Amino acid sequence: MSLQISILTPERPFWNGQADEIILPTETGEMGVLKNHAPIITGLDVGAMLIRGGQATGSKDEWNSYAIMGGFALVKQNQVTILANEAVSAENINPEEAKEAFEIAKVNLEKAEGVKEKVEANFAYKRAKARYQVVKVLKKI
Repeated sequence: MSLQISILTPERPFWNGQADEIILPTETGEMGVLKNHAPIITGLDVGAMLIRGGQATGSKDEWNSYAIMGGFALVKQNQVTILANEAVSAENINPEEAKEAFEIAKVNLEKAEGVKEKVEANFAYKRAKARYQVVKVLKKI
């Protein structure tokens, strides 16, 4: 028995299937989930989510990567339900555009002045970084 994973976004069910492992970008760091994990509800940060094996990849040792833009995850009885504000698969991200957006966001964050501008620049930076991390992981696979 593997994990049953459901990823839901406000627009649509994003992905539903089985996998052997998932790594989530939580607000306190990355969290790995394997079969028979203890029940937990956790907040998700903007970041890269990785899914290994099962229907996600067709191979036990391959990883798929997704950019998650915050949300929540519920782990219970080998089921992982993810409610994400937005999710994007690595295959749908242009690597050159992701790198360029990341570099621009980094510069904008360094230039930001004032609380509101810094908060907005930080969020744009985290989104761009997540998308760039996901395509970098795809290249390594």
